[in-house]
Amino acid sequence: MANQAAEPLAKGIETPPENGMGGKGAGDENFPVGSILIARRLRPHVMRYYAFARAADDIADNPGLAPDEKVRRLDAFEVGLAAGATAPEAAVRLRDSLAETGVPDRHARDLLVAFRQDATKLRYADWGELMEYCAVSAHPVGRYLLDLHGEDAATQAPGDALCAALQVLNHLQDCGEDRRDLDRVYLPGDWMAEAGIDVTALDAPAASPGLRRVLERCLDGCDALLERSAPLAGMIRARRLGAEVAVIQRLARRLAARLRREDPLARRVRHSKLDLLAGLAAGLARLVRP
Repeated sequence: MANQAAEPLAKGIETPPENGMGGKGAGDENFPVGSILIARRLRPHVMRYYAFARAADDIADNPGLAPDEKVRRLDAFEVGLAAGATAPEAAVRLRDSLAETGVPDRHARDLLVAFRQDATKLRYADWGELMEYCAVSAHPVGRYLLDLHGEDAATQAPGDALCAALQVLNHLQDCGEDRRDLDRVYLPGDWMAEAGIDVTALDAPAASPGLRRVLERCLDGCDALLERSAPLAGMIRARRLGAEVAVIQRLARRLAARLRREDPLARRVRHSKLDLLAGLAAGLARLVRP
């Protein structure tokens, strides 16, 4: 009965489609992107930022492009943020959006640093190195949203923690696919060595005990990040953004719990309808709070 109810109610946290995009779209993401919880006047700007990120990420993740060609194409996105009508459309559209909203372009430029890194770096030595990557691949997303809504700078630290947790959860969810398609491994190399495994453990149809130990350590790190992010929804002045953050926090905790119970090599670990319903309930509770 709960699963049946979740279908219509979860519409509240679905994401709008992104027109003209190849590869994955907003509706394919684990967490809401510009959902109806975001103020209507700001949603188009959120989707332009997402379109920019998605288009650049599709380049970095294209197995048919050489690393230097990926970097060349990503450089064109950076040029487009400054000037040039011949730049990629997603960059030009975001440039116009940033000019209209007054949000600085560093949140887009930092993403390009991360995507260039994805094009050339395939391994991460330890958790600290992975967190340095999250500082350019994940933190900018949250900071963009906070700046777009005019939130206080004090929200950045818990926002960074939440975005880093989401990034790592995505990595864990896709660990087998990333290794198979791109030979890219985000799991900390020192933890793998301590568990007596190497990257070939990701080639198996199911997680070995050693790989399971590494996944659990990463999930422990995610839990710590989510704990640091816990005050965020209550710190945000924009009620609708606070509601969206509450949804994301609830979904993140539920996905982390699923990844502890399920094997990401054996099958895709994803939210259930009940998870979506729980996320929506968290958002609604934040919206109606006096």
